[in-house]
Amino acid sequence: MSNKVLMKGNEALAEAAIRNGCIYFFGYPITPQTELAEYMAKRLPKVNGVCLQAESEVAAINMVLGAASSGVRAMTSSSSPGISLKSEGISYMVGSDLPCLICNVQRGGPGLGGIQPAQQDYLQATKANGHGDLHLFVVAPASVQEMVSLVGRAFDVADTYRVPAMILADGALGQMMEPVDFDAALSERRELPEKTWATNGHGGKRKKNIVNSLFINPDELEKSVLERYQRYAKIEENEVLYEETMVEDADIVIVAYGITSRICKSAIEMARAEGIKVGLVRPITLWPYPKAALAKAAETAKHFLVVELNMGQMVDDVKVATNCRRPVSFFGRTGGMLPTAEDVLAEIRKINGGIR
Repeated sequence: MSNKVLMKGNEALAEAAIRNGCIYFFGYPITPQTELAEYMAKRLPKVNGVCLQAESEVAAINMVLGAASSGVRAMTSSSSPGISLKSEGISYMVGSDLPCLICNVQRGGPGLGGIQPAQQDYLQATKANGHGDLHLFVVAPASVQEMVSLVGRAFDVADTYRVPAMILADGALGQMMEPVDFDAALSERRELPEKTWATNGHGGKRKKNIVNSLFINPDELEKSVLERYQRYAKIEENEVLYEETMVEDADIVIVAYGITSRICKSAIEMARAEGIKVGLVRPITLWPYPKAALAKAAETAKHFLVVELNMGQMVDDVKVATNCRRPVSFFGRTGGMLPTAEDVLAEIRKINGGIR
């Protein structure tokens, strides 16, 4: 008997968060992620949880900060412009060493842009999601099932290393319906450290905990940043996730993540049928980035092709990871447009004609 249920991506993401112990949600409606907040509003009161629609995105992320300070699992979600508004609060949470989950169901931009799916927040998520020296643990699912599976992983990493985590999805994944097995997604759990830092009641049994991101003394601030980067190094060592498809003999290696990687897999099948050796490296963690996997692929591949729903935001990361040992090309659509497998195949043919 199957345990799978058919669910829309946004709603499945919300249900997965609840099943992973998150009963505090603070958000603000924005397409194409609004169903996530609507689902939380319906479900959380039934499990003694709290769902609050804040007066703004700025207020929502600061409510997450307050809830996370008490040691509970807290979450917010938004779409691209809303994440920009949350960036100051995200930086405050990093500076306060607070774990949480942030979901970005991306839309086209810049500005208000449009409500169609895009991957135009890659640089924001991986390089500058807030001011200061900081990183988020960023994962990019490629299916509704993977969205569900990565919720638990993201929360666990956040709690283990005391960092905010982000699920970087897109409007296509948020709106599509696919079968989901929640039991399979909950099968892998890790032992988590006790939250001895939490600002919760203690009956005078310990010294008061203080959550703060302000350090007037520069020596103390530097010490705080350096200690945080030691934790980042552990995340880079232990938490990298990626998928490889037919990379071993590939002359051309496509690098793509999220919904775009599914289009690329279809293009790879078509190219292989024509005798063109193409493979795929799919980063699942966008930070930390799977640099070692790409460096290894560069030992045998002749060319890399980055495919994204933007103007090439990941290209430099591929060049750095491969130490520029191989040519790196880019193909993508932007503004909410999606390429077809045939479009990607045409790019593969062009590259293949130049490396023979």
